Amino acid sequence: MPISAVDTITLAFQHTKRQLLQPFRFWQWTRLAVVGLLAGETGSGGGANFPTSFPHPTGSSRHFLQQAWPKIDPAILGGLIAILVVAGFVFFIVMMYVSSVMRFILFDSVLAKECHIRQGWNRRQGPAWKYFCWQLGLMLATFAGMAVLLGIPAAFAFARGWFNAPGEHVLALVLSGVVVIFLVFLFLLIAAVVHVLTKDFVVPQMALEEIGAVEGWRRLWPMIQAEQGGYAVYVGMKIVLAIGAGIVIGIASLILGLIVAIPAAGLGIIAVLTGKTAGLTWNAFTITLAVVVGCILLAAFLYLVSLIAVPAIVFFPAYAIYFFAARYRPLSLVLYPPPPFEEASPTSFVPEPAG
Repeated sequence: MPISAVDTITLAFQHTKRQLLQPFRFWQWTRLAVVGLLAGETGSGGGANFPTSFPHPTGSSRHFLQQAWPKIDPAILGGLIAILVVAGFVFFIVMMYVSSVMRFILFDSVLAKECHIRQGWNRRQGPAWKYFCWQLGLMLATFAGMAVLLGIPAAFAFARGWFNAPGEHVLALVLSGVVVIFLVFLFLLIAAVVHVLTKDFVVPQMALEEIGAVEGWRRLWPMIQAEQGGYAVYVGMKIVLAIGAGIVIGIASLILGLIVAIPAAGLGIIAVLTGKTAGLTWNAFTITLAVVVGCILLAAFLYLVSLIAVPAIVFFPAYAIYFFAARYRPLSLVLYPPPPFEEASPTSFVPEPAG
């Protein structure tokens, strides 16, 4: 009988310990942090929630902010926003492709206990492109489903005139809202499960057999149907483990954020005061420079968080690999290679004496 999702936890912990600590290799650790960050695996352990309410500026601080951020020409501001929107969309698509490649590099790194980014990038372009197309299609399907779930009820309520006199249709609006929220939650949950099962169980098939994501799902679905309880326990255990890892990583990230935020805020105030003394004002150049510096600081902070999350970055793929290896023979042969066949030497045969 295949190993259960609960028993797989021990194997994943042992694998993580061996890969990261036996022996400890700093450069492997940092490479895994980069791969995990770009592959989006850091999110498996959850994230940190930072406070979003701050005291309102009063007195001299408000006067300082007004001087530091004067009115900007609406044409310049509009053009800058348009450029940022287009650049953000292009950046998102590029990072989705990079994430697709890094997903296979992370799989190879955990499977072989060695992280080689350059070799993996050159070797995994084919399956990564197929996975990228799958991710893009899943994202578009999710947006389309959300549009249907939200648009049809809204159009129905508008046609019935519920929005014109909401006070007369409170019960109908409340009940409809509850149903819509439930359906949206269920739809997003299904989409999230599909995403998790794809990266955990379809990506190994794509990596080992050079097939597409649709073909991988065609093979995976009978496995799930034949062992619905086992896969359901796997998903449940992964949620529980992700919550636990998220709490630990979140606390560590919050502490790290406070440590980084204080000197960063001080340097920002010094930069603003220095620029004001030099006669600089807020324009397209200085705003772009501020955005670039902010993005660099954010990237550095996310990388530091990824360093903290490296054990989770290795553990969760290892958890999927060991669980699926017991159900997918090509992965099992790579994870547990058979001993090499040793042919008997000519001197190993001793003939029996003639009777």
